[in-house]
Amino acid sequence: MRFISLYKLPERNTPPTPEEMARMGKLVEEWMKSGKLLATEGCLPSTHGARVRIDNGKFTVSDGPFTETKEVVGGFAILNAPSKEVAIQYTKEFLAFTGQGECELRQLYDMDGPQSPAEQHQEAAAH
Repeated sequence: MRFISLYKLPERNTPPTPEEMARMGKLVEEWMKSGKLLATEGCLPSTHGARVRIDNGKFTVSDGPFTETKEVVGGFAILNAPSKEVAIQYTKEFLAFTGQGECELRQLYDMDGPQSPAEQHQEAAAH
């Protein structure tokens, strides 16, 4: 199963130090080799971003920074895990490594793979 982990933390307007980049690079390399991690990227500060919304057919675009938010998405990871519980464990390992922030973990829908948890529940209830 694939999961996306959205890493949220207080906004940081300075780039990571070379030491931080090297440390994270080592973790990413280790997790890629083990098959835990399928993809990952960090995000630039929200000053470089925008929010696009639609309401009743009308678009609104707000340029960053997003000051009304205490935490912003700092990056994401696509995890490969046999279960939600294992994906949670991977996420705990990552957060212990960073020492701060939170991750929102969501299973990705796979058109060719196993059913979503809701579909699995519906099928089990039907039997």
